[in-house]
Amino acid sequence: MRVITALTPPASPARTRSADRAPLRVALVQERWHRDPGEHRAALDEGIRLAAAEGARVVCLQELTLSPYFAVVRKADHPEPAEPEDLRTGPTVTFAAEAARAHGVYVHASLYERADPEPGPDGTVTPDGLGYNTAVLVAPDGTLVARTRKTHIPVTEGYYEHHWFRPGPAGPDAFPTYAVENAVLGLPTCWDQWFPELARAYSLAGADVLVYPTAIGSEPGHPGFDTQPLWQKVITGNAVANATFMIVPNRIGTEGPLTFYGSSFIVDPYGRVLAQAPRDEPAVLVADLDLDARRDWLELFPFLATRRPDAYGPLTEMG
Repeated sequence: MRVITALTPPASPARTRSADRAPLRVALVQERWHRDPGEHRAALDEGIRLAAAEGARVVCLQELTLSPYFAVVRKADHPEPAEPEDLRTGPTVTFAAEAARAHGVYVHASLYERADPEPGPDGTVTPDGLGYNTAVLVAPDGTLVARTRKTHIPVTEGYYEHHWFRPGPAGPDAFPTYAVENAVLGLPTCWDQWFPELARAYSLAGADVLVYPTAIGSEPGHPGFDTQPLWQKVITGNAVANATFMIVPNRIGTEGPLTFYGSSFIVDPYGRVLAQAPRDEPAVLVADLDLDARRDWLELFPFLATRRPDAYGPLTEMG
């Protein structure tokens, strides 16, 4: 597995005083789905091992980490529909905890979380078969320290997630942040990448770093349209507009009509790509994040301080 490192952060152009925080070394693992579960876990574990050997403290994995991307078809049409798993005792957190303990790092992963049926308007509880698309973070001692449910659910051809997942909560619990080492992390997922409102909400909550576990690739209805450049530009633009680092582990390989385009990357608040993976090969990216680049950029361009919330009513009033 190829290891790509960026262990010297570029200078922060807006810096006027010394950094208060040491750099945080992070990593991501880009992999395909292996049909054999043991082979798949071994490939991911090897990526985590390689990242830990480079000194990474947080290692991030792809969306639906242990699963194929089953939302490629509607649940009713799937020949072997995936079953949601228990958050704490299911295979994903179990795997992440074992890897975290073995390698002494934080492990970020993603799963299809089991959900209790929700009551309808009349109070009747009718199972809908839906779960959550959930990102988790496990500490080096194997403790589950973070969980965030995907906010936005795609409804497009080849990405029929509305047949599998409920959206995450609205309100005060929508954008949770977590203190990890000397940084504050937010853990949204894939489709959330496209929404500037979400990145802004996390930035306002003080997030230094957003991690987006991802499964994105070809468009079955538009086989000649490569969305990879747009995908990367949007995430990079949100990094600049919100002064956040973005860690984006995508998957590779072909599953049904989808060919995932990899290209996983780590970008800083100035929009500089610190490390990038190829489109079609397994890879580990390791980068040092100069966390106070966020402070520097917001002091020069104070986006958060000059907002006009009083003018933003139409953003929530228009459907």
